[in-house]
Amino acid sequence: MRCDLIAYTPEPELTVAAAARLCYAAIGAQQLQERMERPDVERLIRRLSDSGHWSPFEHASFTFAVEGVSRSLTHQLVRHRIASYSQQSQRYVSEKNFAFIIPPTIAEVPGALAEFERVMAETTAAYERLSAMGIPREDARYVLPNACETKIVITMNAHGLLNFFAHRTCQRAQWEIRDLALKMLTLVKTVAPLLFEKAGPSCETEGVCREGSHGCGRLV
Repeated sequence: MRCDLIAYTPEPELTVAAAARLCYAAIGAQQLQERMERPDVERLIRRLSDSGHWSPFEHASFTFAVEGVSRSLTHQLVRHRIASYSQQSQRYVSEKNFAFIIPPTIAEVPGALAEFERVMAETTAAYERLSAMGIPREDARYVLPNACETKIVITMNAHGLLNFFAHRTCQRAQWEIRDLALKMLTLVKTVAPLLFEKAGPSCETEGVCREGSHGCGRLV
């Protein structure tokens, strides 16, 4: 898996602080940005976070380029709807000899790995036979598995990312999307540490588990 932060709002923390301060100021946001010192930004962002006032966080956005993930992951990813996605198309891009993602639980068991690879080989052959018959890619792709490797560009604002991290860095999250969430969290913390100071699963940020009876037992 590869995840790169390819774009983000310039000075995201100052942008969020100025947007929040604008609600109570007689001057414009640009003037506020020019006047606000770093300690002011830090105090205001922490106050917003402590009070759960998240709307100003939506003025800062972050764009990631992700490769080497499965379609299984992206099916989960698009459940986070306050976001923008651009995914590699199986309609226009040939999946001949497609790459695939192997779950660790399968890779660790020789018999399971052999069975998995056998099915992938059979699927590859079926896809190529359909293509050779003149079946268009948009229809031949129906035989492709969730394991098929894909690439996707993701844009989320800071509020959406905090929600994403709360759900997907949890120990209960599916392994692949949790790996992605942890990589994304590391990246955004390098450019906006204050915005994501309290990012993570609720057991870490609030001392409570939101999974109920399905919790991992960490807080027991």
